[in-house]
Parts: sequence; structure tokens; C-alpha cells
Amino acid sequence: MPSTKKVFSIIPDKPQDLVQGFKTELAQAEQQLDSQHIRERLYQKEAALWKSDKESQQKIADRLGWLQLPEHSAGRVADITAFAKEVKKAGLKYAVLLGMGGSSLCSEVARETFASKRGYLKLFVLDDTDPAAIQALEKQIKPEQTLFIVASKSGTTKESLSFFRYFYEQVKKKVGRTAGRHFIAITDAGTPLAALGEQYRFLRVFTNPSDIGGRYSVLSDFGLIPMALMGIDIEAMMSSAQQMEALCHDTKAEDNPGLDLGAELGVAARTGRDKLTFALSPSIAALGYWIEQLIAESTGKEGKGIIPVNAETLGPPSVYSDDRVFVHIRVAGDVDTTQVRKLKALEEAGHPVIRVKIPDTIALGGEYYCWEVATAIAGLIIGINPFDEPNVAESKKNTDDLLQEWQSRKKFKETTAPVVRAEDVSIYTGGAAAAQRGEATSIADFISAYLQQVRPGDYVAMLPYFHRTESRAELLQSWRMSIRDQYRVATTLLHGPRYLHSTGQLHKGGPDSGFYIILTADEAIPLPIPGEAYGFDTLHHAQAMGDFRSLSDKGRQVIRIHLGGDTDAGLKELMAQIKLKVRANAKR
Repeated sequence: MPSTKKVFSIIPDKPQDLVQGFKTELAQAEQQLDSQHIRERLYQKEAALWKSDKESQQKIADRLGWLQLPEHSAGRVADITAFAKEVKKAGLKYAVLLGMGGSSLCSEVARETFASKRGYLKLFVLDDTDPAAIQALEKQIKPEQTLFIVASKSGTTKESLSFFRYFYEQVKKKVGRTAGRHFIAITDAGTPLAALGEQYRFLRVFTNPSDIGGRYSVLSDFGLIPMALMGIDIEAMMSSAQQMEALCHDTKAEDNPGLDLGAELGVAARTGRDKLTFALSPSIAALGYWIEQLIAESTGKEGKGIIPVNAETLGPPSVYSDDRVFVHIRVAGDVDTTQVRKLKALEEAGHPVIRVKIPDTIALGGEYYCWEVATAIAGLIIGINPFDEPNVAESKKNTDDLLQEWQSRKKFKETTAPVVRAEDVSIYTGGAAAAQRGEATSIADFISAYLQQVRPGDYVAMLPYFHRTESRAELLQSWRMSIRDQYRVATTLLHGPRYLHSTGQLHKGGPDSGFYIILTADEAIPLPIPGEAYGFDTLHHAQAMGDFRSLSDKGRQVIRIHLGGDTDAGLKELMAQIKLKVRANAKR
């Protein structure tokens, strides 16, 4: 079996009526799922489960193809595997996935979880428009030995197409007129990307079923082709997914992995525990990236949502408020005793813990499907449509507007002056945070005043827009955990522009409980995008500014910390000032 029974355990040392009410509502929800025949209606693709108006129902109906993907994609295994063997035989050594959001995060999980088999391609994922990230990738590959996978459901994703234009020129310099043979496309039928593949004579254009949203596409060509190019046994993975589909299709709610998990998540969110915190086995730690996007983009709308908290270092019960639910996904034989001990302490303190055990990493096929079903059910319980993303377009439009502005002026215009500046570090405010203008005398004072507004049930999202390095990640993670410990609120750390296609929807459409800290820098590296008047440095900055503008227009609590021309120096200076402020407060 791909997954064991999930256990929702609550050991109360809180008021008995609160815990009992929580458990009672969960039992009632599962009974209603059965009495209202939700499982049967789900597999009949009844769009009215989520929305009553005809327009929304039609859009939902066009997004439910994932329900039968295990069966459909099992029929694709032979063709995909044969293609991967052809590429291997051709002597290519590297595969680079050029994508964003749902088209890239499934490959990121594969890359970090599985090693490429001998003779198969080494997979890289590019979903960062920072020129430094692109140049760092170039140092690890040889274009003439690389297969580039241009992935976009709509075929219009700006990042994917910009990456393609850049790398096509790099390959062309090496191999000339046959450059197109180093590219494949994965897209829907009839998209501009499909036409581009024909125009540039791609090695192949893979057409994905059009009734599948990007974040529900992991078990389609978007996920399976990169896996196959690594030599992963996609037949075994699809077998795991088929077993999970049978369980979810044929079993009552209490014993149904997908419905049971969905009920747990939905009821938890509805009763105030909307911070879904992951504790994952080390070998599948990357799975959190994918679940994070699935949950955030699916549920974060209409002022509601589940806030996924990924890659958090588990702390003692004293640093957590009553807004948490923990999920522990463990691979058999992959034991982290520290993690197990901390989860037990959290459970004994009254926090709900969902436990999942899978036999091996190939069983991720079943977990992918289980979480997709669970997300659909959680959306039903919360009362939202989990298959649209109504606020994602806002940042895209703001980015386009800013790019047009840049093309006319050759620079970006700040809409406001910084509220405080020290050396090269400046802070700008937007939305509800704009009321703080002029109240602080130092960077650390301003940040402290901003965070002191955080209340139980809120969360703090750190959103850096610069190339991720190990040293930068360590500094930001340390700051993130110190915020959690001091204010007892959930924190997230997500890099732009990746998060625009995942948690970006939640930030704008979900509950107004977020405090957003965008970090930018001027460390621009000129890197042209062929066919465009601007380069990747300009695109990257426009995406950061566009998201800041979107959050500000929504009236959200958002600040932007600009680190100047030296990212590392600016970040170190920022951290040093914050530490000094913390020490000063501790002495009072």
C-alpha cells in the first residue's frame, strides 16, 4: 500500500471542552462526507460541490482531469520511458527544467529526493529570474550536452519563455542550426509554446491534458518526463498513485486517506488551526515545496485559507500558539529521533499531529494523489473553490506595467521615499504598514515596531528577491526562527519570484493575517533577454516591485527592505542591527 492510515491525535492538557469540540467537529465532518456522498460526487466530477454559480462550475469542471490521472498517465509510461532512453542514448548529460510554480516544483522534489541513475541525465530546475541564479546554473552544465525542458501549461509564462530565448542563443552558439533539438516543450494543446516548439524545431512537443491545473499536474507529463530523464522508475510511481486512487475512490471517509486528511485540514482551519506545519523525513524534505504550493494557491482566497509552514526547525511547545496543526510524513526506516521527540512534546502539549508513514520514496506517487484529494476536500469544508487562482494575475499585471515604465524611462520610479535609511539599507512601506511612516529613527527600531504589531494567529512571511546561497539562507532562517520564538507566530521563508506562483495567491487572497517582508537589492548583473528591450535583472526587479505594489494595493501589512548594491554586505548589516536591538531589549 502506498500509505498507512493517517492518525489525527490530540492529547489534551487544554480545557476539555475545547479539545472535545474539536474532535466532535472532525467526527461530524467525516459523517457528513459520507452521508452527502461526497466521495461519489467527487469522482463524478460534480463542480457544484464547491460553487453554485454556473460560470464558476464550468471553470471547475475544466480543472478536474487530475482525478483520473493515475490511470491516464499509466498509459503514458511506455512512451515517456522510451523517450528518456533515446535521450540517454544520444549522449546528453544534463536536463534543465525551465518553468514556474506547478511546472517546476514537482521537478524540484524529484531532483532533491532521487539521484539520477547511471547514464541518465542530471536534472536542474531554473525558476529564478535573478541573473546570478542563471549564471550559477550555467557553470554546472554545458549547453551542447543539455536538454532544456520548457514547461508552461498556458504556453505564455513570461519566465519560461524568457529562459528559453536566453538558452536557445547559448546552445546556438555551440551547435548552430540544430539548436532546437536541445529543447522540448510540455504544454497544453494549441498554446503559443506549442507553436514555438514547431517554429524552432524542438526535439519534441509534449501535449498535456488541458483539464488539469498546473499545481495538480505532478502525475502528468509535467512531472513524469523530468523524472524519467533522471531514470526514476515512473512505472512504480504510477502504480503507487493507482493504488491510492483506488483507496480514495472506494473507501468511506474515516478509512479514506484523501478524504480523512482533507477533513482534518479543513476542520483544523475552520476551528482556528490554519497554520499547517510540516515535519518531513530527511529523505523527502523537498516534498514540502510542492505541498506548500498546492495548499496555499488552492485554499488562499475569499479571505480564507490554510497557511503552509515549510522548512521550519521544530521548537518547544512554548513558542507555539493555538493556531497550529502539524503533519509528520515519515519514510519507513528514515528516522529522525530529534524530530520524533519534538513532535511528541508538541502532541503532549495539546497540538494536533497528523502522522503519515510511507514505505519508500517511490510511494510519493501515492502521496501526491492523496494530497490533491485532501486539498479538494479541505476547500469544500472551508468554503472556497480550490481550483482557481484569482489573485495571481495581479502581480503579473503590475510587473508588466513596471516593465513598460522602465522601457520609457530606463529606470523604476519609487512611489514613496524610504521611511528610514542606514548606510545602503533602506525600508519602504506599503498598505497598512504605511501608517508607520516617520516613527522610527533606525532600521532596527522600525523593524521592531513593525513586528510588535503581530498578534496571535498572524504570520510573518519573509520574501527575499535575490539569488539563494547557503550563507544567505542561514542568515534568513536564523532571523525567521527568532521571530517565531519571540512573537509566537508562524513564519515562512520563500524566495521570489518562485512564490508568486505558489503562496502569492494566499498572500493576497487569503486571510488578512500576514506581515510581509520583501527584501531586494541593487546587485544587478546585466544579462539580456533576446528579443526584449530589458534584461533579466530588470525583469527580476520588476517582479519584486510588482508584488510589493500588489500587496500594498490590497492594504496588506508589507514592507520592503532594500539592501543596496552589495547583497551580502547589506544582509549582514541588517542582521547585525537586528541582533543589537534584541540584546538591548533583553537588558531592559
